[in-house]
Amino acid sequence: QVQLVESGGGLVQAGDSLRLSCAASVRTFSSYAMGWFRQAPGKKREFVAAITGSGGTTIYADSVKGRFTISRDNAKNTVYLQMNSLKPEDTAVYYCAQSVNNYYSYLPEQYDYWGQGTQVTVSS
Repeated sequence: QVQLVESGGGLVQAGDSLRLSCAASVRTFSSYAMGWFRQAPGKKREFVAAITGSGGTTIYADSVKGRFTISRDNAKNTVYLQMNSLKPEDTAVYYCAQSVNNYYSYLPEQYDYWGQGTQVTVSS
């Protein structure tokens, strides 16, 4: 059973930065694409960013492009989300997820393991 544990969330002010981490308990971590999603109160879960198993390819939602960076350290079985220039509209619970294969996707149904989420709150 794969377990994903996120950390790094918190309360920050607009313009600040945060780095989220997601540690995975899986032997073949580098074989799977990983993604970050978020869900704000009363809204649907939305795609944020994804990265292939090798880390060579990344994709981002337009709303975070240029501000967020996804990366991974396969030696540590960890994926990161560096969030800069945070805005109040970035407030949400952030989830990491493991893809069913090594093809990155913005579709939640392409991910079969999810973490418990970490809260990010950005005050204005």
